[in-house]
Amino acid sequence: MKIKKLIEEAAEIAEPLRITNGKDFRLKDYDPADTYRMNDKEKALKALERGVKLISHLQEKLYAQDQWAVLLIFQALDAAGKDGVIKHVMSGINPEGCDVTSFKAPSHEELDHDFLWGSHKVVPQRGKIGIFNRSHYEEVLVVRVHDALLQAEHLPKELLGKDIWEQRYEDINNFETYLSRNGIVVLKFFLHLSKGEQKKRFLERLDMPEKNWKFAMADVKEREYWDDYQKAYEKMIQNTATKQAPWYIVPADNKWFARLAVASATIEALDSLNLQFPKVDKDKKKELAAVREALVHGKA
Repeated sequence: MKIKKLIEEAAEIAEPLRITNGKDFRLKDYDPADTYRMNDKEKALKALERGVKLISHLQEKLYAQDQWAVLLIFQALDAAGKDGVIKHVMSGINPEGCDVTSFKAPSHEELDHDFLWGSHKVVPQRGKIGIFNRSHYEEVLVVRVHDALLQAEHLPKELLGKDIWEQRYEDINNFETYLSRNGIVVLKFFLHLSKGEQKKRFLERLDMPEKNWKFAMADVKEREYWDDYQKAYEKMIQNTATKQAPWYIVPADNKWFARLAVASATIEALDSLNLQFPKVDKDKKKELAAVREALVHGKA
């Protein structure tokens, strides 16, 4: 299939998921099981396979051109499939051109810095794709749901006012605008999982020995705060979905569709950069011709 056709297909899948203005966003309007009229799983898997190859091709140009960088941010509740999406969608990428950062509970060092410090220091360099498995958005999600975490951040009491969340949304938007102005394309993915599907996946982790290592009692404990998290995600998207750093609401109950959706959005973004392999100047061409001559005639 021609590249142009693949890119058109990717855009068709990605565009309905993209939010660039969160003013009217309501999470209840999005079905975690939706596949947007794509009901043929086998067809979707073949499309994903083609998409992975295309991402590899575009990433090679991104790396060679060395001007743009791409940052993919993944946020989701436990068992939504972030690791699987990253593994499958990025499977064709040269490891030299991709960095993955998994954000855990903040360290003492991170707690002694501003809340964006940990993210900023691992922003991808030009020519690379950077992946955040969780991110600075945890500061308006888990920290918002669990007030004790905010109290542990050593902030002066006078800064812990009622406007702190709005201030953090503003700081995040400014940060992402700054990145975009420096050639870093920001794409943000919320893997939208239903409570019933999460329960099913937790039970799989218990029933399958090879998945036992993934299970943590804390994950189940967090289910008690399900409604609080849904509200926090909705507020997050309402306040931080922008044209320069859009959110993609990815239905995650069907893993195959979630992976295809992320691949499609990534393809569309990379294609928009008009990536090209660097052109060789006249002096370089002469040098290459001399090398060829030496190799052909056994002088090298």
